[in-house]
Amino acid sequence: MELKRNKLVSTSTSAVDVAALNNDVENAIEQELEIKELPLTAADSSTTIAAAVQDKKPVPASDVKQLYRQFRKAALESTARELRKQQYDHLQTQVEILSIPIDNISVNDFLSQLKRGVVFTPNVDHLMKLQKDIDFVKAYRTADYRVCDSQVLMFALKFLGTPLKAKISGSDLFPMFCEHHRHNEAIKIFLMGGAEGIAAKAMERINARIGRQIVVQAHSPTFGFEKDEAECDRILDMIRQSSANVLVVGVGAPKQEKWIAKYRDQLPNIDIFLAVGAAIDFEAGNKPRAPELLSRLGLEWLYRLSTEPGRLWKRYLIDDFPFLWLVIKERFARLRRKPASKDT
Repeated sequence: MELKRNKLVSTSTSAVDVAALNNDVENAIEQELEIKELPLTAADSSTTIAAAVQDKKPVPASDVKQLYRQFRKAALESTARELRKQQYDHLQTQVEILSIPIDNISVNDFLSQLKRGVVFTPNVDHLMKLQKDIDFVKAYRTADYRVCDSQVLMFALKFLGTPLKAKISGSDLFPMFCEHHRHNEAIKIFLMGGAEGIAAKAMERINARIGRQIVVQAHSPTFGFEKDEAECDRILDMIRQSSANVLVVGVGAPKQEKWIAKYRDQLPNIDIFLAVGAAIDFEAGNKPRAPELLSRLGLEWLYRLSTEPGRLWKRYLIDDFPFLWLVIKERFARLRRKPASKDT
């Protein structure tokens, strides 16, 4: 089954770019120094200068120039090494699968780093929808962070030769975020999602667990709310009038991502946007989480299918099935590109 693929603009960098950077740096050093064959080495120059100073004679201009060039070259090479290190570090902070960049970051580093921005949590279902839904692609481009939601995706990236440091699913990220900010009174959350009463129940349980009112308000929108501009305006007013600076949206993909992308600029009081899928239902106790062992084995989808077969059978058994074939194709494509990268 051949799917039309949408290319998401990526900030990741290839090995070819690093080689190009190295060449650029070396050329810049040569241009800066105008390197020429000089009769004296740096050691010879310093010896000649020292002797001239000792004898109280004028220092030859050529020797001073040579030492200066040596000093400038050392300084520029040090800068070049730092640039190469930064470029390498950047390569390690993002990986790509099916044209979608994913942040390669540990859980602790991510929680410490997250101060502002939009966070999406790509999984297999997201990636398959992104191959066909251009509006979803546009929404994904607005994200500041894309962290891996799926153990299956972790396995796929390892198969592609670009393993991730950690899985940070929305259902894990949200409770970890609350725990991380347990004593940070500046963090105040608005919950949006779930069926009627579910968000309020989740708020009550989260606040009891954290020991303070970290969730300041909750709202469960009606079905199809995203198509009702009047209701969206009411929700925006509720969020703006609250004291929240974090908005957690759990209404399912791609609805939650598109809604955040559309309205984020109308919520100046919100610093952090989290799209978390079913996490609000899990927090409310409305839906059970998969056992940890199944999650580690990449079988959480099978557990969820067994608990909600009527809703999820089409997603997992039909819509997401071509993912395996696309990953195999990408693996072969990367293998074909490798020799070209080495020759460059």
